[in-house]
Amino acid sequence: MTRTIQIQGQTIYYADSGAGEAVLLLHGWGTDHQLFEPLIRLLAQNYRVIAPDFPGFGQSPEPKEPWHVDDYADCVLALLKELRIESCSLVGHSFGGRVIIKLAARQLPVPRIPRIVLIGAAGVKPAPTRRGKRRARQFKAGKALLKPFPRALEALRRHYGSADYAAASPNMRQVLSHAVGEDLTPLLERIQPPTLLIWGRGDTATPLSDARLMEQRIPGAGLVILEDAGHYAFLERQAQFLRVMGSFFSIQASSFL
Repeated sequence: MTRTIQIQGQTIYYADSGAGEAVLLLHGWGTDHQLFEPLIRLLAQNYRVIAPDFPGFGQSPEPKEPWHVDDYADCVLALLKELRIESCSLVGHSFGGRVIIKLAARQLPVPRIPRIVLIGAAGVKPAPTRRGKRRARQFKAGKALLKPFPRALEALRRHYGSADYAAASPNMRQVLSHAVGEDLTPLLERIQPPTLLIWGRGDTATPLSDARLMEQRIPGAGLVILEDAGHYAFLERQAQFLRVMGSFFSIQASSFL
């Protein structure tokens, strides 16, 4: 069942399925909750599954100003409070994982977090490379020269920016810049709930080295690597992914395989 709710002046579109202990699913950048549909069907056998579209994605309108990751975390907390959910497992892919790291590191008494699943989670800022530094200098120089020419400046941004950046609105580009500019590595050791990391071996957006760092830094974390899969390993190796999730949440996944 899909619903809408007003949170912090934002209209939030979300799916609400099943009954029992709550599980919150948080999607990645540029997607929405619909990518989780097979997982929702699995988990809804035993749990109440809440899957929102973040503001600026899916059917949820953009925030009125460029948010930081903490603003998305605050929005999630407000949603759970409005739905009167005091205990909730957290599952997040990519950007959704970034928000979960922020939430879990706060160590709040409510909501209680029984377990966490991070799937190709973002949050580890890569070390700058020589090529990256050179491109940054080139972009900065070009930006100064083309500032009086908006169309040329936009073309420059598209050339030097990522595909996600190019596809985003001006407002959401600033949101993306806020997110990727923040290194969440120092927060990892503050994550207390049992945490399952699921990664595609061939992930180039959030490389496997990020997963291994998270496994080292998050107390009690465990890592499952899906072979022949990339950043969307939960779709590319869906049957294996659902088996892993079914085991972690004590659900029989065979009916979906």
